[in-house]
Order: sequence, then structure tokens, then C-alpha cells
Amino acid sequence: MKIKFLIVTILVVFSVSIVLSVIVIKNKNFTDVDVVAINDVIKTVEKNWGQVSEETFQNSDLKQPFSIIDHLGNVIYQTSDNHFIDLYDSIKNRDTIIDLKQDDESVGKIIIHNNEQEIVQQMKSELVTFVSLIFGVLMIFSILYIIYIYRTILKPFQQLQNFAASVARGNLDIPLNMDKNNYFGAFTESFDLLREELGCARQREYESNRSKKELVATLSHDVKTPVASIKAISELMLMQANEDKVIKQVNTIYSKAEQIDLLVTDMFHATLEELQQLKLTVTEVSSEMLVDMIENVNYDDQIFYDPIPQCIILTDPVRMQQVIDNIISNSYKYAGTKVTIKSQIYQGYLELHVIDFGSGISEEELPLLFNKYYRGRNVKGKNGSGLGLYISKYFMENMYGHISCYNREDGFTVALKIKLA
Repeated sequence: MKIKFLIVTILVVFSVSIVLSVIVIKNKNFTDVDVVAINDVIKTVEKNWGQVSEETFQNSDLKQPFSIIDHLGNVIYQTSDNHFIDLYDSIKNRDTIIDLKQDDESVGKIIIHNNEQEIVQQMKSELVTFVSLIFGVLMIFSILYIIYIYRTILKPFQQLQNFAASVARGNLDIPLNMDKNNYFGAFTESFDLLREELGCARQREYESNRSKKELVATLSHDVKTPVASIKAISELMLMQANEDKVIKQVNTIYSKAEQIDLLVTDMFHATLEELQQLKLTVTEVSSEMLVDMIENVNYDDQIFYDPIPQCIILTDPVRMQQVIDNIISNSYKYAGTKVTIKSQIYQGYLELHVIDFGSGISEEELPLLFNKYYRGRNVKGKNGSGLGLYISKYFMENMYGHISCYNREDGFTVALKIKLA
């Protein structure tokens, strides 16, 4: 539709220019030669020769400019709009030249100016001006139309190109802002819908992968707890076994449990690298649940604890079991002594102090114990990933609690502060 409009406009402009040019040419009238008026002027000059003046031609009907010269070529008289130069120029200009006589002798000449060349030159100048104006108008119109084409067609395509490059780089947050009323309104809108769908698909994929990683991280860490129990019970059975066959079988159980523990640790380590957080569900529960959690890791009755105060605490039972498992497991592994747990309610928290009687750790290592993958200097010959206390701290802080540790003169203590409901 726009192309047709452009063609019709150009044809109309050209047609109008041709019509106006014809009108200009027709309106240029060439002066006709008035023979009667010329004869009257000739007779008047011959009659008044020697006394020719402005008053002599007051009643003359001759409209053309003219000059009167004597036989020597001197100008005797000329009209105000005529500029005689010489006979040569007059002949060249095709002027009318008539001899003036007195007593049958030539006394001079009357030269009637031919203005055809001036009219033609003027007409050419007017046509050139008119044509230049027409082409100027067409040029301005063309420039405006080119700008219009650029803004409505070329620029949207450039925006589409930049938008496609942005989507290819994975940037799906920048929308494609375009006027829906242009030629490609619906087309560009579909591109933006595609961007939104890609963004939704990416978000769904991210959430799906995250859910899988959380599941793997949770299961792998939870698997470590019963495996640790199997290893601990196996060690206890080895201490009590007397028969070689039983010892061999228990060693097999222990080695397989150790193999499972290593595989699960590797899997958990790889998953946690990509996982920013583990989900918790904090609820109000009775403090009596802590007794069951402690008993779950009291393999050989080496844990001694006072009655835990009756109260309602804010915690995630599954995650709290993991915290207690990690702390007790570390005490068994690194201290190798009995474990005492003391509890009290203090300033809105239920405090549990897990006490062992080992050698503890150096003071400079204390601030590093809760760092990811950090293992102290006393880990030689003991398996581990350096994640137990790191995960325990993360769980406690997200259950509105706190965890800390410190050395004593006779051992090492880990303090848990559990928020009261």
C-alpha cells in the first residue's frame, strides 16, 4: 500500500510539473511586428530629421524599443529601454534595420530591437528555476520517505537482530519493546512471547535441577548417618569377637560400610558444590524429641546426659538429628572418650553442651572449624570431608539457633542454642 502511494505521488508531481511548464511557455508572448507603427515612426523621423526629441514620439504606437543613428553610426535618439551598441550587434541580434532618407539620400537608420532572445532566455531561467523547485520537492519527499522506511522497517529489523543476539547470549530479562502497530507488530510480539516462554522454561529447568540436587544432597548426607552407625557397631563387635571367622565377617562389613561412606561423601561433595542451600521446615516440637535423637547415636552407652528441661522448641527434627549425629560422631572419632551432655534454658534458648574429654584443638584453629571442607591437624588417619560442622552451623542458623565450640582444660565442648517457641 505504501509503495503504491509513493508511485502515485511521484506521478502526480511530475504531471503537475509538466502542466505548469506548458503554462509558463504559453504565457510568454513574443511581440508582433507592427508595420503601420513602424512606418509612422519612419515618416515622423524623416520629417523632423535634425530635430528628433522625446516629444517627437509621444503619440507613437510602436511598442518595441528602437534607436536612431546617423550615417556615421552615431546615436541621435533611442528609447529608454533600448541600449544600442553598434550595427554588428544589432545584426547579430536580428534587429529590424531600416534606412532613413531625405531627398532620396540616406541620412541614417532606425534600428528596432528584437526582444525574442531575451524572452527565450527569461523563459529558460524560469523553467530551470521551476524544474529545480520540483526536484527539490521530490528530494525532500524522498528523504522523508526514506526516514519513514528506516523507522518502520529497517530499525525494527535491527532491533530484532540485537534482540536475537541477546537471547542467544542467554539474556532473557530484557523485553523486546516495539510498536505493535508497525508492519511487523504481531511478528515482533511473537518473538517477545518466545523470550518469555524460554525464560519460564529455563526457570522450570533450574527449579527441577535444584530440587534434584537438594534431594541428592539430603539423601547422601542422611545415608552417612546409618553408615556411621554400622561402622561404629562393627568396631564394637571387632573388640568383642574371638573367632577368626566372625572377625573376618565383621571386617568385611566394616570395609564395605567404609566404601559406601566414601562414595556417599564424594556424591555429597559434588552436589553441595552447586547447591546454595538445603531446605528446612522449622516447626514447634517438644524437647523430649532430643532424648530420642541422642539415644539414636548412643551406640555403646558412652553418652551420659542430664534430664533435658521440658519445653517447646523451634526446630526441624530431621536436620537437628543430623546436627547431633555430626557432633557426636566427631567426638567419637577425634576424642575417643565418653561424651557428656548438659542442658539448660537460658535467655530464650535451650542450650545443649556436648562435652568430650579429648585433647581438643589449637586456639588458632577454632575460628576455622565451621568453614567448608576445613579439617584440623588431628585428622591424620581419620576419614572425613570437612563438611559436618559447616552443615551443622547452616542448619542451626536457619532454625533460629546458634552453634559454637571452645576448648576446656580437660577436653572440648560444642554448644548448641535451640530457640524456644
